[in-house]
Amino acid sequence: MTSRDECVGLDQKDPLAELRSEFILDDSLIYLDGNSLGPLTTSSRERVRTATEREWGEGLVRSWGSAGWMEQPTRLGDRVARLIGAGPGAVVVADTLTFLLAKLLGTALELRPGRTTVITDRANFHSDLYIAEGMARLTSRGVRVVAIDRNRLDEYLNDDVAVVMLTHVDFRTGEMLDLSGITARVHQAGALMIWDFAHSTGAVPLDVTTANVDFAAGCTYKYVNAGPGGPGFAYVAPRWHAEIRNVLPGWLGHVAPFDFEETFRPAPGVRQLVTSSPSVLALAALEGALDVWDRVDMSEVRTKSLALTDLFIELVEETLPGEFEIATPRSHDQRGSQVALRHSEGYGIVRALLERGVIGDFRDPDICRFGFAPLYVRYVDVYDAVGHLVEVLEKGEHQDDRFRVRHAVT
Repeated sequence: MTSRDECVGLDQKDPLAELRSEFILDDSLIYLDGNSLGPLTTSSRERVRTATEREWGEGLVRSWGSAGWMEQPTRLGDRVARLIGAGPGAVVVADTLTFLLAKLLGTALELRPGRTTVITDRANFHSDLYIAEGMARLTSRGVRVVAIDRNRLDEYLNDDVAVVMLTHVDFRTGEMLDLSGITARVHQAGALMIWDFAHSTGAVPLDVTTANVDFAAGCTYKYVNAGPGGPGFAYVAPRWHAEIRNVLPGWLGHVAPFDFEETFRPAPGVRQLVTSSPSVLALAALEGALDVWDRVDMSEVRTKSLALTDLFIELVEETLPGEFEIATPRSHDQRGSQVALRHSEGYGIVRALLERGVIGDFRDPDICRFGFAPLYVRYVDVYDAVGHLVEVLEKGEHQDDRFRVRHAVT
C-alpha cells in the first residue's frame, strides 16, 4: 500500500504543487468538494476588490465603457474557450448554466423544425431535466422530452429526434461519457447535440472542435473556482453562428443595444446569447480565477487527477475492503475527477468526516462524493482523508443520532 511518506514525495515532485498557494485554504481542512464549489483564489479576491472599490466605487456608470464591463461576456468567453478546446468568438459568459441550456435548447429546436423529440438522460442533473420539460412546453409543435438510460441511446435515435442533451460527466458517479463518439452517432441520426460541461470544465481536457460539438454549456463555480453562483458559459460551433436565434432575447444581445429599437436585431454569433446586464462582480471573480488557469496545462491536470483518484480508490479498497461499492468507473477514459463511494450509511459518514475537517458531500440515495481538484488537492490530502475515513468507521462515528436528520444542503 502507498505510504504517507510516498505521498509527501509525490507532492514534492508535482508540477502543479506551486499553484496551491494561489488558493485561500485552511490547512486544517482537507477540501474534497471542489466538484461542488471551488475555493477562493487570491487573484479573484483582488480582482473583485478592484471592481468594487475602483471600477464601481470610483468609476461609477462610466466603468461600463472605461473598465470594459460591456465586453466582459465575450472577452471572458474567449478565455474560457481555451478550457474546452474552442476558438475565439465561440464562447460567451452570461447568466447561469440552466438559463444557457434553455437558450441553446430553444435555438437547437428551431434548427430542426420538422422534429419533435428531445432526448436526455434520466440520471441527468435535475435542473437539466426541468428546463428541458419547460422549454418543450413553450413550443407550438408538440415537442416531447424522452428521458432514457444513456447506455441505450442508439435504440432511441430516429428521424424524429431533434436534439440530444447529455451531461459529459455524471454528477453522482463521476462517469465520463464519450464526447466524440456520442456526438457522431447523434449527427448520423440527423439530430443536434448539446453537452452540459458542469463537471468537466477544469476537470478533464475537452476539445469541442475535434469532437464536432454543436452546442455546450457549463458553469464556473466548480473546478474553475469562480465563486458561489458564478456565471455560466455557452459554446456555439462557428458553423451555426449565422443561423442561431436566441429564444430569450434581451437588449444586450442586440446588435446595437443603445439604439433602443422596438424590434430585436441579434448581435452576430454568440454575443446574441447575452440577454440582460451581466453580473459585473461575478464576472470579476471569474476573471481572477482564470488568471490561475492561464498558467495551467490541462494534460498535467488530467495526469494528476487520475493519479489522485487512483490513489484514493487504492487506499479505500486496501484499508476498508468490502466496505464500499466504488460507483466511479475504474477505466481512465470513463472517469472524471471525482470518486463516488456507495454505502447504506453514506450520509452519516460524510457528516462525520466533515466534523473531522474532511469536506466531501452526499448525494441521494447512498453516495459519498469526493472531488479531486488537482490545482490544490495534494497526494498527502488523499492519504490523510482515507485515514480519517477508516477511523470514522472503526469508531462508529457515522452512526451518531445527530446524523439521522439530514440538513437541507447535503
